[in-house]
Amino acid sequence: MKTSVLAIAALMTLTAVPAVLAGDRPGAHFIENWDLNSDGEVTADEARERRGNVFASFDANDDGYLDAEEYELFDEARAQDMAENEPAGMGRGARNPANGMRLEVNDNDRDGKVSQAEFLDNAPDWIAMIDRNGDGVVSLADFGPGRK
Repeated sequence: MKTSVLAIAALMTLTAVPAVLAGDRPGAHFIENWDLNSDGEVTADEARERRGNVFASFDANDDGYLDAEEYELFDEARAQDMAENEPAGMGRGARNPANGMRLEVNDNDRDGKVSQAEFLDNAPDWIAMIDRNGDGVVSLADFGPGRK
């Protein structure tokens, strides 16, 4: 049941994206996956909600933690997704959204695993890290070469 509900939610998120975001623009894939209300911007609240879905997808044993083994699968899935969906040369900078998903970034208590609370509570800091123009949301304006 958990898997089918998440699959439906993911499908709905991907099909609700405005056509203007499609293509090889830097950040388009991020916006497609994280902008839950399709307004072209990702807020901390949207990120928190979506991170909940991501966490549930990778917490294979439903214990409320992503352990090292589950995180390895998560890392592999993210790397494959980036390879398949990011324009060549994109997604390698310090503000790369993938950096804010790493175990060492989310393991606030340094116990070697990430609790659901840790993962969700890091959403605002993650959005702030990606938000290059400081407007409090992440949009296509926050991606691409030369962005600070």
